[in-house]
Amino acid sequence: MQELLAIIAKGLVDDPGAVSVDRDEPNEEGVTVYHIHVAEDDMGRIIGKQGRIAKAIRTIAKSASMRMDEKVMVEID
Repeated sequence: MQELLAIIAKGLVDDPGAVSVDRDEPNEEGVTVYHIHVAEDDMGRIIGKQGRIAKAIRTIAKSASMRMDEKVMVEID
């Protein structure tokens, strides 16, 4: 899942070297939180107008997590 999120984020930004994806351990509800870190200048590109790109990234992550029988949440930092 980390690789998937990193590939998506690197394709959207101008500085792909600054992209990193961190993973938190599952909480008591079994939800794993992934944090996407990008350069300050690329925040607008990864969020998109009215958050549409961020919403699409979260949708892809949730779809992929269903195949792995896992609950995920994506945060953009």
